Amino acid sequence: MTTAPQPTVTEAVDDYLKAIFELAEEGGRASTASIARKLEIAPASVTGMLRKLAEQDPPWIAYEKHRGAVLTDRGRQRALEIIRHHRLIESYLHHTLGYSWDEVHDEAEKLEHAISEQFEERIAEALGDPQSDPHGHPIPRKDGSMPERNEIGMLELEVGAGALISRVSDRDPELLRYFSRLGVRPGVRLELVERSPFDGPLLVRLDGATELTALGNKICREIHVSPDGPTEEP
Repeated sequence: MTTAPQPTVTEAVDDYLKAIFELAEEGGRASTASIARKLEIAPASVTGMLRKLAEQDPPWIAYEKHRGAVLTDRGRQRALEIIRHHRLIESYLHHTLGYSWDEVHDEAEKLEHAISEQFEERIAEALGDPQSDPHGHPIPRKDGSMPERNEIGMLELEVGAGALISRVSDRDPELLRYFSRLGVRPGVRLELVERSPFDGPLLVRLDGATELTALGNKICREIHVSPDGPTEEP
């Protein structure tokens, strides 16, 4: 019996596993089209790679042509390892080397595949074993578990409710710079004062300010909040 070619753990494999994990966090199974958009790769190339990842013994993913991909236990463990590298590097760049939070993502993308497990642990030790990165995203623990979070999307918050911002999207540096100008960052407390009709903006009071801040729906989709109490401030 002929054995299918087995891809090694290359940067490309890691990128696929991480993308599938992150897409699943956002809403279930990762489709070929969503992976292609996230990695900026042609859908046909994505399909071929997904088949290879599913054919490995043991497989990295479970894949069905019209249903997309989910990580196996093996694939999830590897994805969490790379995500831990990425978020620890972001934290080190931000807290130790003075990078702004809109600069760290691209640098971490380059370095996450290169560091050793020993270097990863040295970073974690130097930073006091942080639970979240500068954008508030949870850092997987060394054993592959994730810190528990009680959080909801900003758009799910009820009018009159207070909450702490727990995390914001790190995908767009310009959006992060806009958040900085507004004072929107993890650890900041807010109160939802008014929800404008017809998909209008949410009016929020940040950290007890007298003036309200308007946040459009598109921006609010990039913000998660913890309505039940404090989260670690990155």
